[in-house]
Amino acid sequence: MNRSHDEVLEIIRREHLVAILRGLPMDRIDGVVRALIAGGVRVLEFTFDHDRENYLRENADKIRYVTEHYGDTVAVGCGTALSVREVSAAHEAGAGLVISPDVNLEVIRRARELGMVSMPGALTPTEIVTAWNAGADIVKLFPAGELGVGYIKAVRGPLKHIPMSAVGGVKPDNVRDFLNAGVCGFGVGGPLVLADAVREGDYAAIEARAKAFTRAIAAWEAEK
Repeated sequence: MNRSHDEVLEIIRREHLVAILRGLPMDRIDGVVRALIAGGVRVLEFTFDHDRENYLRENADKIRYVTEHYGDTVAVGCGTALSVREVSAAHEAGAGLVISPDVNLEVIRRARELGMVSMPGALTPTEIVTAWNAGADIVKLFPAGELGVGYIKAVRGPLKHIPMSAVGGVKPDNVRDFLNAGVCGFGVGGPLVLADAVREGDYAAIEARAKAFTRAIAAWEAEK
């Protein structure tokens, strides 16, 4: 099922957290996705791994499978989308969200033409404004860990009308700092989808990590 643009955007704004799934083997998808759902995660990003020969088909297959089996519970998107071709493949597989590490105007426009939420990555104020003017729904500040919360606050001063998310450096114990800096959410990969746990099939560890993030978000919400 393809969720509507507005529905996906509302889920992202409500949940704040996007789980980044990079290099996840097909035989681990059910265990990982169920663990994330049990931990309260409701938005999943499956990345295009460009170092793999069949990356386009492989990622489309993952998106299609998760959309068909878990689409009633989670919003599914693609990540590291670098081309219009990848956006179209993700849309055909059922994705409703396109996340990129850069500002590619063609990717942004194609995502919006297909009714998908667009979340390109940007670093500078010029890139942020360029992405927004091209039709981005949310601009992803990347790499947020290296930029730091102070940078995010400074950029948001004159650009607070532009919704921004953060990717990189977000952990359960600093969730509050990032949200207080003004981002509407964040994407988390390795600190959430633990590589050792995936490899060993320790889905309880992934569920526990997911709960650490979602509880931190809930605590921040309660303090508002």
